[in-house]
Formats: sequence, C-alpha cells, structure tokens
Amino acid sequence: MTEIKNRRVVLASRPQGAPGAENFRIEDVALPALNDGEILLQTLFLSLDPYMRGRMDDGPSYAAPVAVDDVMEGGTVAKVVESRNKDFAAGDVVLSYSGWQTYAISNGAGLRKLNPALAPVSTALGVLGMPGFTAWAGLQNIGQPKADETVVVAAAAGPVGSAVGQIAKLRGARAVGIAGGAAKCAYLVNDLKFDVAIDHRAPDFAEQLKAACPKGIDVYFENVGGAVLEAVAPLLNDFARVPVCGLISQYNGASARQPLTMRSILVQRLRVQGFIVSDFAAQYMDFLGEMSGWLKAGQVKYREDIAEGIDAAPEAFMGMLQGRNFGKQLVRVSAG
Repeated sequence: MTEIKNRRVVLASRPQGAPGAENFRIEDVALPALNDGEILLQTLFLSLDPYMRGRMDDGPSYAAPVAVDDVMEGGTVAKVVESRNKDFAAGDVVLSYSGWQTYAISNGAGLRKLNPALAPVSTALGVLGMPGFTAWAGLQNIGQPKADETVVVAAAAGPVGSAVGQIAKLRGARAVGIAGGAAKCAYLVNDLKFDVAIDHRAPDFAEQLKAACPKGIDVYFENVGGAVLEAVAPLLNDFARVPVCGLISQYNGASARQPLTMRSILVQRLRVQGFIVSDFAAQYMDFLGEMSGWLKAGQVKYREDIAEGIDAAPEAFMGMLQGRNFGKQLVRVSAG
C-alpha cells in the first residue's frame, strides 16, 4: 500500500484561560505499515465536546490530560481502509476514539461496528452516542423525573441538553430549557416541544425563569454553573434532584460562584450529584434500545453543527466553548 500522510491536530501548549489558536498545531506525519492484528482507520466524523477543555490542562481530574505535542483526543466515526485483524474488514464503519486526525492505526480494542442502514453514522457521536447517553443516564439515575414535575436544563440547545428536555417530556414532566439567543429558544419550543425556553442573556432572565416555574423546580440538569445556577437555586423545591453533568462557564478558569450552600442542601434535602457517563456504562444497551426506538418513531429529534475538514477543528472547538454552535458540534473529516 502506498504511504499515507496523516494530518493531525496536536496540543501545542496548555491554555491559560480560554484556548486560542496558539494552543494547537496542525502537522502531517507518515503512517507506518500495519502489523499483524492492526487496522488502518480513516476518520469520517470527529466529535467536539466540552470535556476536551479539561484534558488540555494538567491539573487533577477524573482522566489523564493530553500531553503537550500529543494528538488531541476525541470520539470518532471511522472507516476501515485496511485490516490485518480477523475481526474487521475493509469497508467496516466503526465508533472509535482516535482523536483529531485523518487516519489512525488501531489494534481493534474498544471499537464498535456501526450499521449505516440503521441511522446516520454521525448519530453515534451524538444522540445515539455519548451525549445522548449522558442525558439518558443522568435523568434515569439521578434526576428521576416524575409526571407533572418541572425539569429545567441549561445549555438546552446542545446535544446533551436537547436530549434531556425531550426525555423529560417523554417521562411526563414539564421541560424548561435555558439557551443563548432567540433562534435556539425558538428551536426548543417549536421543534423539540419544550414547554418553555428562556434566553439566559436576557436582562430579566431570573424573573423569566421564576415565571416559567410557578411550582418551583424539581430537577435541574446542570451543564453550565455560574449565573444560570444563581437564578435556579432559589427555585429548587425540597427534595429536588440536581445531576451535575458539566460546568462550562468555569472551564476557562472563571471564578466559581457558589449559590448552593451546604445549608440549602441540608435544609431542602437536595440531591446534588456529579457524574461521569462511564459510571453507568452497564446501562448503555438499555439506553441504545430506548433512544433508537424514540428516534425511529420521531419522538426525539436532533440537530448537528458540522465543520468541514480537520483544519477547522480548533476554531470549531473554541466556538463551541463560547456557545457559537447550534446542535451537536462535529467535524466532517472525510467523506469516506
């Protein structure tokens, strides 16, 4: 096979505050020949997710950081272009974790074959993948919404938040979404059938949220923190549940506000629980069965924001952290 050049994005330096172009480097490297048991993957889609910001730092966390000069990590959908592994054949499409690059060599560990006839393969990185599972597992295990309860979700137009609101509705609850901008709020109500959507940029945001939740908040799915949590905290009912999925407002080093005190957690008997989706890995097939059924029946909808080409990944990632994306942020690395 002729030599293949792999184009990849590496971590050039650790950011201080918000990441900039200087923290990334794009380079071309030659790939070695395959050894027995190995597979050559061509990346079709790359997933960009907020957790990647944490991997750019070297502080203590639940996972190891990306090393400087290493390829930025991330979930991918890829096509097998050459195989010396008996379990995979050229043409197979797989869910992988090969990062920000056009090609990768794998020994097959951790790969999952996808069936392009069942759903667009990009959904394996979104509504049928980690974001959708995060929404499902956080609600299923921590939020536990009941009929007629009020569920509020921050970053509601994103891939996790949009799934949270739709699942809450399917469970019989009211869904109140918080998003940035009129277009995103209209999408939540008109397309995803949220009961209410509120623009967190509005000067009277806290008052609008209170009016939208006349019976208080029973479940708050936390993706943001900061000023949004400040508006939510006074509205939490006794025994409210708060799945803490992310804190995107603090990922670039912004000071952490603490509107939820230990006293309020005690007095109101709140359940505030952080989680990582891998905590519930044993439930993945249950999620996949339920979510794929909803998707096929048209009960759950999704939206993708697709950047073109691996060179676009840094700018798309930085934009996502600033809320410029509309839907699940992907990069189409190759048409296959």
